[in-house]
Amino acid sequence: MTRLLLGATAVLALAGCGAGEGTKAVPPTATGSLESLAAEVKCTPNMQTDADTIRQAICTNTDGKFILATFSTDRGQREWINDAKDYGGYYLVGRKWVAVGGNGTVKALRGTLGGDVEIGTDHSAHSGHGG
Repeated sequence: MTRLLLGATAVLALAGCGAGEGTKAVPPTATGSLESLAAEVKCTPNMQTDADTIRQAICTNTDGKFILATFSTDRGQREWINDAKDYGGYYLVGRKWVAVGGNGTVKALRGTLGGDVEIGTDHSAHSGHGG
C-alpha cells in the first residue's frame, strides 16, 4: 500500500497537479520549530500561545500578516485545521505546522515554505441575507 501511495504522489508531482499556469515550482515542504519557520519567511513571531500541544504566533513580513502555528502531533494539527476552516480563510499546511492568512499571503509563503493550500468555508453567500 505504501508503494502505491508513493507512486501516486510521484505521478501527481510529475504531472504538476496543483500548479497553475505561471506559477513557479513549489519547494520541498519546510519543517522545524515555529522560530525556524518564521526565520525562513523573515518575520519575527509575536507569540500568542506557547503550550505543549500548540505554539501560535502572529507574523508580519513583506507578504502580509498571517498566523503561524506548530503542533506536537499530526492529529492535533488536523483537528485544529478542521475547526479553524469553519471561519474561512486560506491555510498553508506543512508537517505539524500551518500558516493562515489571505490568499495572496498564503501563496507567497508557499513559495518559501512549500506545503499544501487548503481553503476554509466560504461564507460570502450567507452575508447580508438576514436568514
